[in-house]
Amino acid sequence: MRYDFTGKTVIVTGAAHGFGRGIAHAFAGLGASVWACDIVQQELAETAASALGLVHARAVDVTDEPAVAAFVQEVAAHEGRLDILVNNAGGVLGQTGQPVELVSANDWRAILAVNVDGAFYCSKHAVPFMKERRYGRIVNISSGAGLGVSLTGIQAYASAKAALIGLTRQLAHELGAWDITVNSVAPGFVRSNSTTERQWNAYAPEEQERLVQNVALQRLGTTEDIVHGVLFLASDYASWVSGQILAIDGGK
Repeated sequence: MRYDFTGKTVIVTGAAHGFGRGIAHAFAGLGASVWACDIVQQELAETAASALGLVHARAVDVTDEPAVAAFVQEVAAHEGRLDILVNNAGGVLGQTGQPVELVSANDWRAILAVNVDGAFYCSKHAVPFMKERRYGRIVNISSGAGLGVSLTGIQAYASAKAALIGLTRQLAHELGAWDITVNSVAPGFVRSNSTTERQWNAYAPEEQERLVQNVALQRLGTTEDIVHGVLFLASDYASWVSGQILAIDGGK
């Protein structure tokens, strides 16, 4: 298979580092016009700079619906189309696991907002442009935490990623009549950014070894492993794939 996204317009959220940066760079390298957003402006600028001008960067908070609407409108007005949306923004926002009785309402809502509300807002405002052309690809980056138990121990994160999987399946059925597919990639543990590096380094050596040994392929994943899954689901090779959750976790 040879991917070619020439002429396609792609939005990638959470593109300042990690999966988002890798996904944005991959689409740009395969001919797409890529629009990347994040709230971490310095690293987002680095994403654009390292793509040699092939990625448009905008500071957007995906939990702010008016800001999302304006961003999507700008992309569609500039490009005349919107073909692919990758909802990658999310994470744990620097939180760490603690007993449920100690979790504040604000901490709970903040993680739900960036992981679920953001994907909802971006999809809501992107879909009309996809319906207009009767074509679209939405790929949501969920997590193995949404399929089982989160290694972080953060209740809101596991709940948010499970909710994102539910949103994926629901939108797939709603939007299929317009040839819009909606799928999700559920990564296993990947040392892709500062947060996962801190998590990895917090484990004792024997815990790190146990984590790797619990993976069938006996290694941790890479950003590239996740990128390949996104490219497939966004491509025409996956034109009859929708409502699916692709676990990229080395085998559990």
